[in-house]
Amino acid sequence: FSAEQEAHALRKAMKGFGTDEDAIIEILTKLNVSQRQQVLITYKSSIGRDLIDDLKSELSGNFERVIIGMMTPTTMYDVHELRKAMKGAGTDEGCLIEILASRTNEEIRRINENYKCQYGCTLEQDIVSDTSSLFRRVLVSLATGNRDEGTHVDDALAQQDAQCLYEAGEKKWGTDEVQFMAILCTRNRYHLLRVFDAYRGIANKDITDSIKSEMSGDLEDALLAVVKCVRNKPAYFAERLYKSMKGLGTDDNTLIRVMVSRSEIDMLDIRREFLTMYGKSLYSFIKGDCSGDYRKVLLRLCGG
Repeated sequence: FSAEQEAHALRKAMKGFGTDEDAIIEILTKLNVSQRQQVLITYKSSIGRDLIDDLKSELSGNFERVIIGMMTPTTMYDVHELRKAMKGAGTDEGCLIEILASRTNEEIRRINENYKCQYGCTLEQDIVSDTSSLFRRVLVSLATGNRDEGTHVDDALAQQDAQCLYEAGEKKWGTDEVQFMAILCTRNRYHLLRVFDAYRGIANKDITDSIKSEMSGDLEDALLAVVKCVRNKPAYFAERLYKSMKGLGTDDNTLIRVMVSRSEIDMLDIRREFLTMYGKSLYSFIKGDCSGDYRKVLLRLCGG
C-alpha cells in the first residue's frame, strides 16, 4: 500500500473533464479506513488540495454520501450521524437507537469524547433537549456506555431479573418501564441471555413479545433493539438493512449508515444472517434496489 500512489491516482480520476467514478470506487474500496486516512493526509501534503473538498465537488447524491462516509474515521462517522439525527428538521429516532444500542462501551466512550470536541456540548445534552420521557431516559442510559461487559452469570440473579421483568410488565396492569430499562441497559450480555431464557419459562412468551405488547413507539423500538443486539448483533443489522430496502422506496440514510459503519466490523456475519433470515443474499437485494455508482460502491462494501 502506497498512500502517495493512491493519492495521485485519486487526483487523476478527478482532474480534467469528467470524473472517473469507477476508479474512485476501485481505489477507495480496496483500502481500509486507516489507509484512507493516510491517503487523506498524503493528498494534502503532496497535491496541496483537500481530498474531501475535491470529492464533494466531483460527486453527488447518495454516491457522494457513501464515499465521504468511507473517508470519515469510524468514531467521527457515528458522531456526525448522531448529530444529524438530532439537529435536522425532526429527529431520526431510528438512527439514535441503532448507534447507541449496538456500540460497545469503548466505542460509546470515544463517541462522547469526540462529540464534545466537535460540537462544544455533550451528546447527552443534545439527547435531553431533543427527545422526551422514557425514550430519553433509555438513550441517556445507553449513551453513558456503562453496561457491564463481563461474562459472569449469576443464576439466582438472572432468575430474579426475569421475575422482576415479568412483574413489571405482563403480570401487572400498566407497565413499570423503568424496571425494564434498569435491567436491559446495564447487565452483561451473557447474564441477559440467561434472563431471557428464564423469562420465557416464567411468562410463557418471549421477552420481545412482551415488550411489543407492553410498550409502544420509540421506547418499544429502543428496548427491542437492545434485546436484539444482545442476542445477535449481525442479525439486528441484517434486519435494519432489509427494512431499509423492502417495500416502496429506499431508506437511504439507514442503508448507507449500516453499510459504511459495519463494512470492516461484521459485514460477513451480517451477510450470513441476511441470507438465513430472508432467503436472499444482501448482495442481490442491494443490486435490485439501487442503481448507478451508488449501487456499485455498496456492492463493493458488501463484497461477495
